[in-house]
Amino acid sequence: MKKLSARRRHPLAAVVVLLLALAATGGLYAAFAPASKAQADETSQSLTIKEGKKLYQVGCASCHGTGGQGSSDGPSLVGVGAAAVDFQVATGRMPAATSQGPQVVKKKNIYTQAQIDQLAAYVASLGAGPEVPTKDQYGPEGADIAKGGELFRTNCAQCHNFTGKGGALTKGKFAPDLTGVDPKHIYEAMQTGPQNMPSFPDTTLSEKNKKDVIAYLNAINSSETEQPGGMELGGLGPVTEGLFAWVFGLGALIAVAVWVAARTAKAKKS
Repeated sequence: MKKLSARRRHPLAAVVVLLLALAATGGLYAAFAPASKAQADETSQSLTIKEGKKLYQVGCASCHGTGGQGSSDGPSLVGVGAAAVDFQVATGRMPAATSQGPQVVKKKNIYTQAQIDQLAAYVASLGAGPEVPTKDQYGPEGADIAKGGELFRTNCAQCHNFTGKGGALTKGKFAPDLTGVDPKHIYEAMQTGPQNMPSFPDTTLSEKNKKDVIAYLNAINSSETEQPGGMELGGLGPVTEGLFAWVFGLGALIAVAVWVAARTAKAKKS
């Protein structure tokens, strides 16, 4: 007993006990805390999906089917991903109007962002697809505007015009004007390829490339951007500018020719 008491009174005894207590506390936390956090996250995600399903049943199921399998009135949503939902619903394209034209057009959306997130979570649960991008992915930080312009002219200008003003397609369809469009929605459109637009996944156009394209569009459509060539005539390209030259340029030449002829005839009579 005396030896045991002597050991207890050893100067390092308190340190050893403290280390054992810390180790036990850390072990218990590692064993239980992460599990609790993961369970809480899982519960929160389940609730989000559940609320999204309710919204889906009210606003989407009549066209896309009760399980997102699609119908004669709307395509399947299995595998389209959260990014497609965020783009279509946030821009007001979905739910579509009862009377549709050649393509679904942008309009004021009827959902809050929280509801859009819930819808996106539910559709994403039906099958893996592109996720909603973060600000780091589409923000201007670190973007190469010159490279973005080169990529845009190669892949996008055929439909959207080289300044992103949009253009006509076949059978009444059109490529929309990209002026003032939210960068997140431009990124999502490139990822998902809505309606007539082809998709540009990361294997085709990398995340950095998409950021560059968005930075280019932001630069050329900024109100502070100077037009070194003078009036841009709407930025609609050589057809518009050529038509302007023919109508006004040729009209001016004809007017001058008529004036000269009239003066000459008048001079001869005098």
